Amino acid sequence: MRQSNIGKTPPFLLILAMLFGCAEKGNLDYNFKTEDFEPHVIALSSDDFMGRMPFTEGEILTLDYLEAQFIELGLQPGNGDSFFQEVPMMSIISQPEEIMRIKKPGGEITLEGFRDYVLWTQRVDSEVKFEDAEIVFAGYGIVAPEYGWNDYENLDVEGKIVMVMVNDPGFGREETDLFKGNAMTYYGRWTYKFEEAARQGALGTLIIHDTEPAGYGFNVIQNGWNSAKLYLDSRGSEMYRPVFEGWVTLPVAKKLFDMAEMDAEEMLGNARSSAFQPVSLGLKASSSINVTVNYAQSKNAIALIEGKSKPDEYLIYTAHWDHLGIGKPDETGDSIYNGALDNASGVAALLALGKAFQSNPPERSIVLLMVTAEEQGLWGSAYYAKNPVFPKEKTLANINIDGINHIGKMRDVSVIGVGQSDLEDLLEDELQKLGRYSAPEPTPSAGYYYRSDHFNFAKIGIPALYFGTGIDHVEKGKEYGLERQLDFTMNHYHKPSDKFIPGEWDLDAALDEIKLYHNIGQRLANSRIWPQWKEGSEFKSVREAYMKR
Repeated sequence: MRQSNIGKTPPFLLILAMLFGCAEKGNLDYNFKTEDFEPHVIALSSDDFMGRMPFTEGEILTLDYLEAQFIELGLQPGNGDSFFQEVPMMSIISQPEEIMRIKKPGGEITLEGFRDYVLWTQRVDSEVKFEDAEIVFAGYGIVAPEYGWNDYENLDVEGKIVMVMVNDPGFGREETDLFKGNAMTYYGRWTYKFEEAARQGALGTLIIHDTEPAGYGFNVIQNGWNSAKLYLDSRGSEMYRPVFEGWVTLPVAKKLFDMAEMDAEEMLGNARSSAFQPVSLGLKASSSINVTVNYAQSKNAIALIEGKSKPDEYLIYTAHWDHLGIGKPDETGDSIYNGALDNASGVAALLALGKAFQSNPPERSIVLLMVTAEEQGLWGSAYYAKNPVFPKEKTLANINIDGINHIGKMRDVSVIGVGQSDLEDLLEDELQKLGRYSAPEPTPSAGYYYRSDHFNFAKIGIPALYFGTGIDHVEKGKEYGLERQLDFTMNHYHKPSDKFIPGEWDLDAALDEIKLYHNIGQRLANSRIWPQWKEGSEFKSVREAYMKR
C-alpha cells in the first residue's frame, strides 16, 4: 500500500501530489439539484417519523425509508447482502437515591440529588450501592504520556470515588505550551474522564461541573436525572464498569474541600500543574441507585458505491439518522423533536452524494454510513468502530456531516478541531477554488471534535474531517451569520422547533455545501493519497501502529 507523506509537506506540494498521484477522473461537475436533497429532509423530519428515536416506530419508518432510497438510487448493500448492521444495545434507567451522605470523623452533611449532583450507572444489577466510599481528588483525571501528564501516578483508586475537573489543563490559555491551550483535547471530554477512571478501577467518578470550561450549564446535566440512557449491550463483555458515573456542582465541590479543611481554589489551581499529586479528602460517601434494563437491537444503515480500480480502498461518509423522538412539549404544545437540521439534513446530503457518486463511480469505493444513537452517546459509530465492516487499514478517511448550511451562502466554513489531519489542507484547497476559505471553530474550548460520529473513527486512527456552517455571510457579513448560528443554538437546537420550513431554508446554500463535500470526496477517491494525522494529534500514533504492520 503506497503511503503519502502529505502531513509533512507544504500545502502547495500537497496539491501537486494529489494531481500527480492520479488524474481527477471523477465527475466534479455533477449538478446537484433541489430534488436531490429537499424531499429527503421534508420526509425524514416530518411528524410521521416521530422524531426518529431508536427503539421506536420512528426507527422502523426511518430505516425502511433509507433502504427504499438506496435501492432506488441503485446503490449496493454495504454489509454483505444487507443494507444494515445490527447494533445490540441496552436502555438503562438509573433512579438514584434522593440523597448522598458525606461524612468525616466528627461530622456529616447530606447532598440533594438533582440539585447538587446527578448520578447514573452502566451496571445492570437491579440495585447498585456504595457505602463509606473514600473520595479522592485526582485533578483533571488525565493520563497523557505525550504531554508528560499522569494524574493517577502512584494512586490506587480501587474501591474509591475519584473527583475530577472538567476540560483539560490548557483551558483558558492562548498559549499552546500546556496541552493545546484553549483548544480542548480528547483528555478534556467528560467521556474520557469516565473511561480513564474505569481503566484505573475506580468505584465511581464525580466530575466537577463548571459552566465555562464545560461549555454548558448544570441544567444540561440535570436532564439526565432518572432518565433512560442507551449503551452498547455489555452482556458477554468483561470490561470493568464502575458502580456509578456522575457530576457534582462547583459549589458542592468547594463545600467538600471545606469539609476536608482544604483550600478549594488552591487545590483546583494546583491541578493545572504536571507536578500535582492526587489527595484523599478524608471523606466517605454513601448512596444507591435502582436500575431498570431493557435490551434491544438498533441498526446502522450502510450503502456502497464500489470503486472502479481500487474497490478495496474506502472513503466513508457518515451522518446520524436518529434524533430525540417524542418528549417534553414546548411552549406551543409540540412534543415531536423533528430534528430537521440535526440531522435529517445530513442524511439527506448523504443520499444526494450517493446519487452523484453512483452516476460516475470513482476509483476508490464510497461508503455511506448512516448511524444510530448519536444523540445518546455516539453509540452507532462506536459499534461500527469496534466492528468495522470495511477494514480500518483499508479506510483512507471519514467525512462526517452533522447538519447542512441552511442559513445562506457563506464565504467560510468552520473547521472543527483545527490541526488534526491533512484533510483540512484538502478542504482549504477546495474552498479556495470556490473563492471561499476555512476558519477555526468559534469556540475550540467546547471540544466539538469529540462530540460527533467522526470521533469514533479518529479513536481507531482513521483521519476524520468535520466542518460546520461558517459565519461570513456573502451578503450580510459575519455579524448576521453569527447571530443566525446563535439563534439556532439557543432557540431550536434539540427542541421541537428544529423543523424544515419551506421558504426559510436557503436550499442553494445547502446544495453548495453538498457539492463541497462531493468535491473533497472526488479528490480523495480518485487519487493515491492516504491522509495523515498532523504532528501533535492524539490519534497519530494509533494509526501509525497498525499501518506500519
